Amino acid sequence: PRLLLVPLGCLALLLPPPGAAEFSPSLDSDFTFTLPAGRKECFYQPMRKEASLELEYQVLDGAGLDVDFHLLSPKGETLVFDERKSDGVHTVETEDGDYMFCFDNTFSTISEKVIFFELILDNMGEDGQDEEDWKKYVTGTDLLDMKLEDILESINSVKARLSKSVQIQTLLRAFEARDRNIQESNFDRVNFWSMVNLGVMVVVSAVQVYMLKSLFEDKRKSRT
Repeated sequence: PRLLLVPLGCLALLLPPPGAAEFSPSLDSDFTFTLPAGRKECFYQPMRKEASLELEYQVLDGAGLDVDFHLLSPKGETLVFDERKSDGVHTVETEDGDYMFCFDNTFSTISEKVIFFELILDNMGEDGQDEEDWKKYVTGTDLLDMKLEDILESINSVKARLSKSVQIQTLLRAFEARDRNIQESNFDRVNFWSMVNLGVMVVVSAVQVYMLKSLFEDKRKSRT
């Protein structure tokens, strides 16, 4: 499956049509988007039977750092509902059909949200094809000390660990982006209130000087 954006009020993850030329499919996709105030955005992911869909999301920026999250099955059943959460991780065993997940910011009337999410798809049918491709090019395996199955097991183990490393690095980048946004917001807030305090101090100092000068002024009128 490849990530394709469709401007139809909601975004969709769609499979290419049968027989169309395509690159090697990716089982790990991530996306960052801005969700305006009072809006709801939905995505679709086609899945196969007995596969696994893992979805992780984080709110990187926006007041409250929260959003409503819905995950629906192809039959329209609600599988997951998170109310005003800043992040979440969900894994479901899938059936044939399109799974829909939505991010809802309709409860906010002012603040937009920057949202990051990552999809990890397992058991989508590519591993068996990879094994068949290996068997086409390997001959005389009985002469080797290590069997083909051992080689495939080692390669799959390395592949799984690399995928997990990429996933962790992606999540760390998302956490870093959210923390940076919070720090920048705090920095702007501190600068604003520092300027307000400075202005108040200047006004109070001017008033005090004026009052002190007025105490020492000679208000007696001289007689002529």
